[in-house]
Amino acid sequence: MTQIARFLGQDGEILEGVVEGDGLFEISGLDSMLRGGRRVGKRLELSSVQLMPWGTGRKIVAIGKNYLDHAKELSSEVPKEPLIFMKPPSGLIGHGQVIVLPPSSVSKEVHHEAELAVVIGKRLRRASEAECAKAIAGVTCLNDVTARDIQKAEGQWTRAKGFDTFCPVGPWVSVGLDWSDLRVQCRVNGAVKQDGRSKDQVFPLPRLLAFICGGMTLEPGDVVSTGTPAGVGPLRAGDMVEIEVEGVGVLRNEVRAE
Repeated sequence: MTQIARFLGQDGEILEGVVEGDGLFEISGLDSMLRGGRRVGKRLELSSVQLMPWGTGRKIVAIGKNYLDHAKELSSEVPKEPLIFMKPPSGLIGHGQVIVLPPSSVSKEVHHEAELAVVIGKRLRRASEAECAKAIAGVTCLNDVTARDIQKAEGQWTRAKGFDTFCPVGPWVSVGLDWSDLRVQCRVNGAVKQDGRSKDQVFPLPRLLAFICGGMTLEPGDVVSTGTPAGVGPLRAGDMVEIEVEGVGVLRNEVRAE
């Protein structure tokens, strides 16, 4: 298994590197994660770079109510088919960056949602489940931050899930990881709030991708998030929220008021 990070270079360019222990080595090529780029730079300490999210300039497709226990906690029925929504790229932030709460006059109830997400490595259009499984380039962590009061009031989810900073992704992508049964956890200030496994998803990942690309072409670099287990709950200014996916790592973000 290889872990690939995106990070901010000295000139503001987004670069890629192979993560090894507490450091990384820059690798060449825009598609280096998919094509196996070569090392071109010296070792950098992870603590010295700003990690960046995957999905920049691409689309982020997400799935609602894909765990039975989460549907129950929302007093909602499990969808008969995958429930698709989108998060805008303007909501993306990386590991160590800040989740900014909207003013209380806009939303008073912002929740965390720990999710396993994948990066697409091959163009998919009306592909089979088997083809979709082979097109997964890597696995990462995603926090589907949600203004729950707005979601409940409006029914349509775009505004509730689309605020700036409401899509933390990272800290990097694990390539070659079996995504079928991974632990997905959320911790707030060190306390476990969500703890599930991807094997318990209502719609497994290949079916999700096949359903999505039946009507919406998925392109290399797109991010698809797969739903959240039970235990969603509030985020408040000053909180430190951690999303951990087994075999990937910990995505950590501080929460602040605007």
